Amino acid sequence: MAVGILIITLLFLILLGLPISFSLGISCLSYFVFNPDFLIILPQRMWAGANSSVMVALPLFCLAGMLMNLSGITKKIIDFCSYLVKPFNGGLGEVNVIASMIFGGISGSSVSDTSALGSVLIPEMEKRGYSKAFATGITVASSTVGMIIPPSIPMIIYSTISNESVGGLFLAGLVPGILIGLTQLILVYIISRKNNYPIEKGEFSFKEMLKRSGDGFLSISMPIFIVLSVSLGVATATESAGIAVLYAAIIGFFIYKKLKWGQLFSKVKATIFTSSTIMIIIAFAYIFIWILAFERIPDLIGDFILSLNVSYFWILVFLDILILLVGMFIDVSPALLLLGPILVPVMETLGMNLLQLGAILIVGLGIGLATPPIGMCLNAAAKISNMSILEIAKETLPFLACNIMILILVTFVPSISLWIPNLFF
Repeated sequence: MAVGILIITLLFLILLGLPISFSLGISCLSYFVFNPDFLIILPQRMWAGANSSVMVALPLFCLAGMLMNLSGITKKIIDFCSYLVKPFNGGLGEVNVIASMIFGGISGSSVSDTSALGSVLIPEMEKRGYSKAFATGITVASSTVGMIIPPSIPMIIYSTISNESVGGLFLAGLVPGILIGLTQLILVYIISRKNNYPIEKGEFSFKEMLKRSGDGFLSISMPIFIVLSVSLGVATATESAGIAVLYAAIIGFFIYKKLKWGQLFSKVKATIFTSSTIMIIIAFAYIFIWILAFERIPDLIGDFILSLNVSYFWILVFLDILILLVGMFIDVSPALLLLGPILVPVMETLGMNLLQLGAILIVGLGIGLATPPIGMCLNAAAKISNMSILEIAKETLPFLACNIMILILVTFVPSISLWIPNLFF
């Protein structure tokens, strides 16, 4: 009965629109009303959730992404990418996708990607003859790669639930993220040729290409360093995140000289607010996880699924549908903390590698960032472009088909997410 009250209260509060952290906290309190002897668990589990060395990486990666954006890195990435795609139709559309892949590796956040690149590329694409809806749609869709290509903040959160290696999770997201980017690039080219969108002006020169590559090297090298250092065991995720902050500060203050001390303090403040919000959710989620484990809910769900004698294929189909539905109504981090404690033990019992499950969750929930009604990237782009969410969503749909196609591949072809981790581990 107590578990039923817990689940009903949680769903009711989420439907009311209460923040997920409070929904989790209040629903867990409703459980302890019926089990007051366990009330001492409440502060213990909250502290256990927040007191994690891995989670120190979360605010550091947030701060590094903000500093890299202020340092003029966004412009350098766009300049580099615009020359890279000069011979192709829809050059700025291609730039949008490639820049998202690179910037996502720096910030680890899809919403940061939308805000940073969208504010520059949407007006510029409109000025050069692209439709505003197309420019905004591709910005939103390509931003979903930001949380898949490492470093990835959701991957760090998932690692605390599954106890999987952060380095392994970073590598598991690498191939799916690149595949989404490549399929979106092909689609941009097809749509651009159909609508006769412009080719970037000027002759292509390898000499100029090398020069711009040198300018963009400082931007691209940071995510490569982070992934390799964590995966090879040279540094922990927290240590590499700290180095990333130092790297971004050095570039901002001494190389590009775009970063000011006042901006640094404001971004530190913004980082504290952002990471505190996530940490509160995690603290309450750990109480939720303890209750599920104590009541053996994952075991019961696993036993129920096995008793149905349903083939593994249909379980995977249901898994994808569940992730897509949850992603439409709940943001990525809370969705991970809600689904993770249930899916991790169940899917592990069914024989799925938890690195693959992490890749499936991140790719699937990333699609929710670009779908109504909650879609965080969709809402960020709507503010930048002054367009309605439904107008943008309509243009985003063809590109999200690429994400769904890769989600299906990651789900049914384990080697796509496990090939590179198996090389390192």
